[in-house]
Amino acid sequence: MSTDFSPVDLATARERLRELIKDLAVVRGKVTLASGIEADYYVDLRRVTLHHEASRYVGQVMLGLLDEAGIVFDAAGGLTMGADPVGNAIMRTAGDQGRAVDTFVVRKAQKSYGMGRQVEGPSVVGRNVVVVEDTSTTGGSALTAVEALQKAGANVVAVAVIVDRRTGAKERIEETAGVPCLYAYSKDELGLD
Repeated sequence: MSTDFSPVDLATARERLRELIKDLAVVRGKVTLASGIEADYYVDLRRVTLHHEASRYVGQVMLGLLDEAGIVFDAAGGLTMGADPVGNAIMRTAGDQGRAVDTFVVRKAQKSYGMGRQVEGPSVVGRNVVVVEDTSTTGGSALTAVEALQKAGANVVAVAVIVDRRTGAKERIEETAGVPCLYAYSKDELGLD
């Protein structure tokens, strides 16, 4: 299978990623989310963020979202595992544009061995960073990452999420962390009620 990965304009990337999310990631049926909340659908964004074509659009759309909001940052990442491919996609897209943006991984808990870090990757000390997520229901994962990054000496400037389920995560993150929480798509844009 041959797929053309030539750069496309942001509007085209955004529409193609929306189609891929609807086709690959939306699973209908009763599920219990990581937050413990029950839902009639699940958006399995790892089916998108780890997909050969979609991951390229993830990088373009998320970097475009941050740029349009005027967010200036040096690195992007978040709580492992959902955030890892999102941070990598942003780093790759930025690199393709000649921009130096690193990524990092935030462990759920600080290691008790080795260097004992909770934030892995290039140093975040004194750097402007963005916490990324694939999707958020309560904002808990993003807030865990924000706290770990602040403890590690980073300046968290925003949280950016691919899909906002419209369950209060954005508001909770903004109120608790004091930074803007941006999202690329709402559940309405994906036809989810």
